[in-house]
Amino acid sequence: MFKTNEYFDGKVKSIALECIEGTATIGVMAAGEYEFGTSSVEVLTVISGQLFIQLPGEKEWKAYKKFESFEVAKNSKFKVKAGEDTPYFCVYK
Repeated sequence: MFKTNEYFDGKVKSIALECIEGTATIGVMAAGEYEFGTSSVEVLTVISGQLFIQLPGEKEWKAYKKFESFEVAKNSKFKVKAGEDTPYFCVYK
């Protein structure tokens, strides 16, 4: 069955599922700035809109637009800025 997740006082919500790619979540981030930690490799795809990402060890923020993806190494933290409510799809490896 599906599992629902809620972070940052409800500003980030997702539904976890098992799909052909493996464990995944599909969710929405409200406008704001967030820092996430991960224990596995994550590949996050923006579904609509745009997210600004600061990956571990990077000083610069990079924009990811509709259907663009980025990968985050396991056991790390990364920062996200959303200028508007932004849906995403994330696969865990």
